[in-house]
Amino acid sequence: MPNAKDAAIIRELASHVAKIAALPAQEEKRSLWRKLNALEPARPMVMIDQVCWNEMNVNDELTLRCSDAECRGYEDYLRRTLYQWRHFRVDMVVEPFVLVSKAIRNTGFGISVEEDTVALDPTNAVVGHLFHNQFETDEDLEKIRMPEISHDAAETDRRVEVAHELFDGLLDVRPWGADPYLSLWDPISTWMGVQAALYTLIERPDYMHRLVGRMTDGYMTMLDQLEEQGLLCQPQSLIHCTGAYTDALPAPGYDPARPRTKDLWMFGLAQMFSTVSPQMFKDFEVDYASRICARFGLVYYGCCDPLDGKMNEVRMIPNVRKISMSPWVNEERGAAEIGAEFVYSRKPSPAMVAENAFEPDSVRKNLLATRRVCDEYGCPLEFILKDISTVRYEPQRLTQWAAIAMDVAGA
Repeated sequence: MPNAKDAAIIRELASHVAKIAALPAQEEKRSLWRKLNALEPARPMVMIDQVCWNEMNVNDELTLRCSDAECRGYEDYLRRTLYQWRHFRVDMVVEPFVLVSKAIRNTGFGISVEEDTVALDPTNAVVGHLFHNQFETDEDLEKIRMPEISHDAAETDRRVEVAHELFDGLLDVRPWGADPYLSLWDPISTWMGVQAALYTLIERPDYMHRLVGRMTDGYMTMLDQLEEQGLLCQPQSLIHCTGAYTDALPAPGYDPARPRTKDLWMFGLAQMFSTVSPQMFKDFEVDYASRICARFGLVYYGCCDPLDGKMNEVRMIPNVRKISMSPWVNEERGAAEIGAEFVYSRKPSPAMVAENAFEPDSVRKNLLATRRVCDEYGCPLEFILKDISTVRYEPQRLTQWAAIAMDVAGA
């Protein structure tokens, strides 16, 4: 059990979070997200996520004071939640519960990443990677194992007991199962390196079909096991940094004790396919990812990959509701393709908060351009500022960006 000092720290922070979670503003924001996700938005929505937290510690707001590692994990989550609410809340929702990860063991595909890394800022988790190619021969394909799922129920019970000790009377404790992230090509890029993978797509397409086919089979087997063992998460609050609130989920017949894939969102992406042809995108991503996406209730598709020129193929993926429009898209073409069919999930460039000098006028101009093109084509719109690797140790830049974005959104 936590020591008295650590428990006191956690409960003090949790009491502040609980008061914020009880504000009427939280349900107001949930309602706005539901409207957006139903493709009937009241206004554009705004989120900030994947923050360079190593640069955010103003006035010791993020300094951890607990000694126990488990308590420090909760403390970090609570302090970040409070910090974001104070400084750049935009359309975040503060929930009246804390998630406790179930002790799920996933053997994965049996492949360890082999890489060299380099860091410009040793305090930043964002580093450069040079991945070593581990897939060059037919025999190498045998390295891919089928994932096996198991659950350490005793460890889950222990985690839940600790959480109740810390949060009872303040925040609900919610045991949390697997929240699937099932990219095919992100893992492959770390097993081969992007350059080697792209060349192999051209030179040995049959080889790559065998590789990605085996991975897809592995993911499907993994999902079967998670469903059978009742180890999937409940319907989510977030999906890939955006609000996931929706009246469309969970699906009819939902049992909280045994969530199914069709009760959940998932997100898919093929970022290393940014430069491949639409036909190659279909053959090596859409045809395989569609098998996975068909199982889920709703899908958020894309990330940094520019999809404005591949919308015919994206439409082939089942259950897509939100589509990422990255900093590298032609915004008008993307808006014309998306129209009112999907949420236009705009990713403003995080470089705008990372320049030598922050330029608020440029931020406003950039966001207004997106707003205008989405208004013109009737696109439900969200702004998601993410992948923020630096703000040049000027955290107030995010506060300024948030104020501008909420003004452009008409909040």
